[in-house]
Amino acid sequence: MDDVILELKDITKAYSGIVALKKANLKLHRGAVNVLVGENGAGKSTMMRIIAGVERPTLGEIFLDGERIELSSPADAVRHGIGIVFQELNLFGNLSVAENIFATREITRGLRGIDHKAQVEKANEFLNRLEAGISAETLAEDLPIGQQQLVEIARAVSLDTRILIMDEPTSALSAAEVDVLFRVIADLKTRGVAIVYISHRLEELMRIGDYITVLKDGEITGHALVKDIDTRWIVRSMIGSDAKDFAKPVEHEPGEEVFRTEDICLPRAQGGYAVDHVSLGVRRGEILGIYGLMGAGRSELFECIMGRHAHSSGKVFVEGEELKGRDTTRRIREGLALIPEDRQREGLVQSMSIADNLSMASLGQFVRAGFHIDLKREKNAILEAIRSLSIKARNPEFDVTSMSGGNQQKVVIGKALMTGPKVLLMDEPSRGIDVGAKADVFRTMRRLAGEGLAILFSTSDLEEVMALSDRIAVMSNGRLVTVVDRRDATEEMIVSASAEGHKTRRMHA
Repeated sequence: MDDVILELKDITKAYSGIVALKKANLKLHRGAVNVLVGENGAGKSTMMRIIAGVERPTLGEIFLDGERIELSSPADAVRHGIGIVFQELNLFGNLSVAENIFATREITRGLRGIDHKAQVEKANEFLNRLEAGISAETLAEDLPIGQQQLVEIARAVSLDTRILIMDEPTSALSAAEVDVLFRVIADLKTRGVAIVYISHRLEELMRIGDYITVLKDGEITGHALVKDIDTRWIVRSMIGSDAKDFAKPVEHEPGEEVFRTEDICLPRAQGGYAVDHVSLGVRRGEILGIYGLMGAGRSELFECIMGRHAHSSGKVFVEGEELKGRDTTRRIREGLALIPEDRQREGLVQSMSIADNLSMASLGQFVRAGFHIDLKREKNAILEAIRSLSIKARNPEFDVTSMSGGNQQKVVIGKALMTGPKVLLMDEPSRGIDVGAKADVFRTMRRLAGEGLAILFSTSDLEEVMALSDRIAVMSNGRLVTVVDRRDATEEMIVSASAEGHKTRRMHA
């Protein structure tokens, strides 16, 4: 027990009669990685928010170094040496990286105010330790999501915490950035820091974890030393059975080409192209997976297709007709729909209900007599979307923020599908989703393809692109490196193409 720094005893948390945690017990060991796993909605984030002082438990006690403590606010947690890196980013976009790292604890020069130079120097030290390749003077909103994640981690490391909670810290990081993060975690362990690590990437947990705790439906279903278990034990403890087979395809032959891009280009402000003359096509009923590492240009390509960059060039065709309009609303009317990578900022309206988020992009379908919304038709369509996507929504009128991350992702997908698209673009559709929710989403993709929908999805997960795609396109440095039939693809081929794209000629699919 000497190495237990924090203990939760019989912690229960209820929201409006819904029990998110039920008599949960957890011990965190100092100088170790304490892994916490469970499906979306299992109670992981609730437990972490309690430790971080964001939420207060309904019942139960918290002990730090054997002394009972109250964590009434995040400031309380910080005073006790507890820091957290949330899965959903919490940066101020209009402030610099340095200002974000030192927000609420600015370095000052007495009456002369904030010492910006000192903050930049200190922030750069933390960023260099993470090998982030980021200047502390850069505006946070100008960074891609992966680098924003590194800024969050740098801020947490800068707090000199005794307990550091990391909620899906690698979800937007490249393999090289993950290696750097793991080296930082190893360094923190040697300093006696207790790491709480939440991730859906089971191989990652096996690689880095020391202790593991499994949550299911708000209750703890397993404790173990990581060295004593394997990934099958984790999955069985999480979902009550072995992993669901999301790779099993629905057998059907793709039809004619329904979507095509020609020479899509997006210039960078500093020169060169974020998207460099990309031409590709997708057939009816086909899933085309785009694989690439961070900075490959996958998200930027989707944004160009949806008309979000007025200065981009190139042509987009749906069913042989060139799309002329450059605004997103018109592109949706013309049969395109996008599931964005960042569901919180770009996929959902946080202040609205589950139902309103689902129908907001398709309200035109329910208008009658020019200005009245047929509420009954809208409600039926919402309930059908919830049913078909297996969304866990006890009450569609609840705020969308009351849902787990995986169910929020399903709401974003449902919103897109309710517009009746001919082509569905999905940017990292499984980011932050557990094995159960991932299986649901992937089965939905296969079902939709079987019904004739053309699907173009991007991922940096090699297993995912190999399992789901009918054809695989590889992007690197903004260019389309190669397009290959899934039956002819190997993991070595895909990884090699993604790493050496700058040496390869442009391809057309």
